[in-house]
Amino acid sequence: MTDWTIATLGREIAARQVSPVEVTRECLERVARLDGKIRSFITVDAEGALATARELEAELSAGLSRGPFHGIPLAYKDLCHVRGLPTSCGTVTREYFTSEHECTAVCRLRDGGAVTLGKLNMTELALGPFGDNAHHGDVQNPWRPGHVAGGSSSGSAAAVAAGFVLGTLGSDTGGSIRLPAACCGVVGLKPTYGRVSRAGVMPLSWSLDHIGPLARTVADAALVLGMIAGHDPHDATSSRRGVPYYERLLDTPVDGLRVGLPENYFFDGLDGVMDAAVRAAARVLEGLGAEVVTTRVPDPRPVVDVSNVIARAESSAIHARIVRERPHELQPAVRARLEVGFHISAHDYLQALRLRARYARDFVAQVFAGLDALLAPVIPEPAPPLEAVKAGTVEEIVSRMGRFSRLTRPFNGLGLPALSVPCGFSGDGRPLAVQIVGRPFDEATVLRLGHAYERATDWGARRPALA
Repeated sequence: MTDWTIATLGREIAARQVSPVEVTRECLERVARLDGKIRSFITVDAEGALATARELEAELSAGLSRGPFHGIPLAYKDLCHVRGLPTSCGTVTREYFTSEHECTAVCRLRDGGAVTLGKLNMTELALGPFGDNAHHGDVQNPWRPGHVAGGSSSGSAAAVAAGFVLGTLGSDTGGSIRLPAACCGVVGLKPTYGRVSRAGVMPLSWSLDHIGPLARTVADAALVLGMIAGHDPHDATSSRRGVPYYERLLDTPVDGLRVGLPENYFFDGLDGVMDAAVRAAARVLEGLGAEVVTTRVPDPRPVVDVSNVIARAESSAIHARIVRERPHELQPAVRARLEVGFHISAHDYLQALRLRARYARDFVAQVFAGLDALLAPVIPEPAPPLEAVKAGTVEEIVSRMGRFSRLTRPFNGLGLPALSVPCGFSGDGRPLAVQIVGRPFDEATVLRLGHAYERATDWGARRPALA
């Protein structure tokens, strides 16, 4: 499994060189052997996965193929409602979340032939950027155990990095796809707000939640996005815009594209090795023909501030029952973040929604009038030790969370597509990442740039050494 991508394995399965059952068994064996150390899964559905794999193998024998995902093993963050499996959302309650509708993104992948291996670990209620979880165990970074895997889609990134599955789904309200992707050295895409349906997914913030893929390569992320994107009648916020064939656009040359390198906010207080890696990535894109220009962007702090108001008010409304009736079940930092929302007035919430819309319009108009994309860091430092981020008072922990996600949160408030791509390693082997941000609904350009960079370097081809 450490040698395949979704694209390459899909071709081999279609050519009958390897069978869905063989692939599924290898994945399950690897999970059984190694995940006791990584803790990326909450639920492994070995019986269901093998049954599905047998059905898909029979279809191939009958000359039927569902496409590039036929027989591909995937797994999903444990806030996606999947028929027949519990959804804990990282809490102690096995079936914390249920939904009238199964997760639309999962349904589309399964209908396309994907095999569901199970449900993935996450920060409790998706409220944290580090991947620690007192109920299901802290997700370990496959590259450096004892260090954070990122959050809240921690298990999603770790499972891909460890070779348990070839792709996963995560959710992103303030960076929860991109942060773990960066920490674990995989690709993570937060699409434009509304590009992918959130139906059947536990919400954290209706106004800020995004669903997107994590995978080994940009090409694989493009394949997953193409399958899950598009309007869904079960989600009124999902866009009716047409969905491009992203994978067919990946090899379009990037020469002539104008890429902005912000000289304000995003490089402030950045770890030196991270700063150097992102600037080196910009030079690679220049060598590929893109025009990289330094630019000043509108100060992102106002949109972060209003997004915090929105997220706190909405998340406390969504999870009010557990906070009020069973607060002892929640980790202290999670409970503290939820309780803040009870004190936000309707006036402040509505004002925040209004201001957010205005900031988003202004940002896009000012920044993308002359640029095709922005280039920025994802995390301010390589994945820190778990012990360090969990130390201190609740106030200190929450403040640390804010600092770690400060570079991703603006693009949730703005609703823009943002891609995390590996761009190096620290001296002690922790992954580094660059963030590529585009215009609304222009995932195609973001993916093109990421794919071009990935092919010009070998960072994404490296794998952690797991015993």
